[in-house]
Amino acid sequence: MKTSRLAFVTIGQTPRIDLVPEMVSEIVAGREGNPPEIVEFGVLDGLSGADLDALRAEPGEHSFATRLADGSEIVTSKDRTEERLNRLLQDIDSKGFDLIVLLCTGTKIEPLANTLVVEAQRIVDSTVEALAQSARNLGVILPLERQVADFAERHVFSRNAKAVAASPYAGDDMAARAAALADCDLIVMHCMGYSAAMLEAVRTSVGAPVLLSRRLVAGVVRQMV
Repeated sequence: MKTSRLAFVTIGQTPRIDLVPEMVSEIVAGREGNPPEIVEFGVLDGLSGADLDALRAEPGEHSFATRLADGSEIVTSKDRTEERLNRLLQDIDSKGFDLIVLLCTGTKIEPLANTLVVEAQRIVDSTVEALAQSARNLGVILPLERQVADFAERHVFSRNAKAVAASPYAGDDMAARAAALADCDLIVMHCMGYSAAMLEAVRTSVGAPVLLSRRLVAGVVRQMV
């Protein structure tokens, strides 16, 4: 049986020990005998100091929250990060991977010539949109307060969403932040940085179903390897 080669690409730095092992365990559950080969790539790998500072989001810019190798959070410019991301993806496209898994729910990328890409944003947004058709109140948890204000510009749903901010990287109290969504009947944790433990914390505050982005993406990858 062929072993699949997967490229996991983060907009932060590798290794994503907070994310990749949890996803892989869900992808291979029940069929551990032939796990895929995973290679991680990071848009910010090898950068430090002034190079990282040059990518930090300025006031008013659309932004990403992501994780550095030391575990700390960095808030980067969406435009400048995506520019580096697209260059990285073009390079990975020539390396013979079976699948590229993009570990961010807010990116736009250019088409690749050789490799299928699992785009987390498209998977999460399309799943939420399908379910939200019968939801009266949709709740969204995002990493940054500044992303709450521009969420509607970056993610177009057929109904308005109530959004709150809780960073997966800065130690925010997930349960406390999620309490503001107690009147919602469907909630999505709209960042790949949110973990299964954070999901359980949110569920202590709300009675509605809660979708975890990394689980939605892992479920798609599981079908493809």
